[in-house]
Amino acid sequence: MGSLPSQTFSVEITDNHIHAGAVAVPGAQTSEWLLNSPNPPTFWEQIVGAINENAIPRSCIKNPNKKVSSLGSGKQSIFKTIVTLLQRVFPILKLARNYKASKFKNDLMAGLTLASLSIPQSIGYANLAKLDPQFGLYTSVVPPLIYAFMGSSREIAIGPVAVVSLLLSSMLQEIQDPVADPVAYRRLVFTVTLFAGIFQASFGLLRLGFLVDFLSHAAIVGFMAGAAILIGLQQMKGLLAISNFTTKTDVVSVLESVVKSVHQTWYPLNIVLGCSFLIFLLVARFIGRRNKKLFWVSAIAPLISVILSTLIVFVSRADKHGVKIVKEVKEGLNPISIHQLQLNSSTVGLAAKSGLIAAVIALTEAIAVGRSFASIKGYNIDGNKEMIAIGFMNIIGSLTSCYIATGSFSRTAVNYSAGCESVLSNIVMAITVMVTLQFFTRFLYFTPMAILASIILSALPGLVDINEAVHIWKVDKLDFLACLGAFLGVLFHSVEFGLLVAVGISFAKILLISIRPGAEEVGRLPRSDMFCNMKQFPMATKTQGFSIIRINSPLLCFANASFIRDRIMRLVEEDEDGDGIEEKTIKDHPKQLVVDMCNVMSIDTSGVIVLEELHKRLLLHGIQLSIASPKWEVIHKLKKTKFVEKIEGRVFISVGEAVDSCTGNASKFPSP
Repeated sequence: MGSLPSQTFSVEITDNHIHAGAVAVPGAQTSEWLLNSPNPPTFWEQIVGAINENAIPRSCIKNPNKKVSSLGSGKQSIFKTIVTLLQRVFPILKLARNYKASKFKNDLMAGLTLASLSIPQSIGYANLAKLDPQFGLYTSVVPPLIYAFMGSSREIAIGPVAVVSLLLSSMLQEIQDPVADPVAYRRLVFTVTLFAGIFQASFGLLRLGFLVDFLSHAAIVGFMAGAAILIGLQQMKGLLAISNFTTKTDVVSVLESVVKSVHQTWYPLNIVLGCSFLIFLLVARFIGRRNKKLFWVSAIAPLISVILSTLIVFVSRADKHGVKIVKEVKEGLNPISIHQLQLNSSTVGLAAKSGLIAAVIALTEAIAVGRSFASIKGYNIDGNKEMIAIGFMNIIGSLTSCYIATGSFSRTAVNYSAGCESVLSNIVMAITVMVTLQFFTRFLYFTPMAILASIILSALPGLVDINEAVHIWKVDKLDFLACLGAFLGVLFHSVEFGLLVAVGISFAKILLISIRPGAEEVGRLPRSDMFCNMKQFPMATKTQGFSIIRINSPLLCFANASFIRDRIMRLVEEDEDGDGIEEKTIKDHPKQLVVDMCNVMSIDTSGVIVLEELHKRLLLHGIQLSIASPKWEVIHKLKKTKFVEKIEGRVFISVGEAVDSCTGNASKFPSP
């Protein structure tokens, strides 16, 4: 028979109590573990660790002490490292392992379906950005190809989008008039695209993806809704064939321009064509949404609209009767545009500013789209890698006559519904657009502008999410305020002003929570060692002689330290009858104040000074201060400033141990 296993001891400790079933350890010993814990990593060590973790493959650091047995195995290891690095930079290389002919068939059909939607939309979005039609098509060629090699999302469809197109035209029209000098305006667009790509790639390389999160979900909902309405109003120019249309984007100026156009000469055929095909597109969209198997109906409806309307105009010669047409679309593949970048002009500062705003908006939309569909398929995408891929595709796009591209929700939904298996659907789509640019642009000459307006209008309902706005109102009123601020700012002033309002409200919310955090009184739950908020859990009871207060803030710093000190003193001085601390009976008079810092992740010098002031003020009332559940960085700074010595080492690993130690119950724990 084998020998009996030796006795082992396991301790499982949480912030507030020791789990039942674990062998208890004396409070003095756990406090000693806490006070003698090693120093946390320094700031520079954290940076180096983050770089090593994200830049060096795990296979290279998994066994750093492992010796290479031979020259051959060393070469093999180097080869594997190179392959791993290449796969990290170009995720498409991983496809070769499991890619089959059946998957390519699905990607081929998805790419062709995607192209049928992308071609008319790209032309319409170029018109929205105040560019010639071919530049929208150019943007559907190079950026998707670059992303296919560097991006990690399998479903996302890359190309121009309505919101970014409107954003560019609204910001850049104030710098350069696209009608008076279209060449200078086009150069400015390419320069802004270059800066946007640089910012996007930098965010990814420096792991600054959190900057995109400053645009909260609520702000995006409001911004998208406001932008959708503005885009729809902008299409009145094409739908009504208005000649003199305002260059401003606010709703008042646009409506004023529409009203003034009443006195101009009207061409009813534009309205008839535009409204007829708009109804057709909306019906096709409704069919595709109701029956997922008929998604292709809504996907090819824009292309069918372009073909039919072009034939109608060509056969009837409606362009001779006031119908505005696209006219010439330049043939050929993307020309090089590096010589058109304006990096030495006086507008480079404004171009950089516009590029930063456009970069954040484009990244927000792309990452939101990519993560949404990745979660459906059950895999994760790295936000920083996505930023690098999107940044490089826009940098290269700016050098090849493209403007800012990003992930489109409507086209991604079509790509997903068409059964795409990988990013090869983007390559198929880009090649199809290349073929169109090379051979079929001449057939777009008679395409009516009203059709492009109707195609854009049909895509707008997906940008207005009323149900989500109502949900935000029910869940969080401050979030809804950010949503409403973005919506009204975009609608009545400008796109960038709406963004500024949304970010401002979101920051105000963060500051309000950070500067005025909660400090709650906690009590022990019956028959447990758990300490909880007494207002949330009325059954929790106070411990005689103790006042236990929990700080609900991740930071104890210069911004909120004084507020937290005053809040704690108010809670300590409160009596059940509302009397001050001097009028308490000896029995109820608290002898100990335990500050639960389980939520505090960091503390600065102002926070330490406030704790010292709190300690002195409590001593005047005959109350001792104890600290419970301090985090790694907090206890390190409390030791550095010798605050631990000032409170005579009353630092405990949990509130329960603080109470037991101060009441003399620590001796009930057996020695390990």
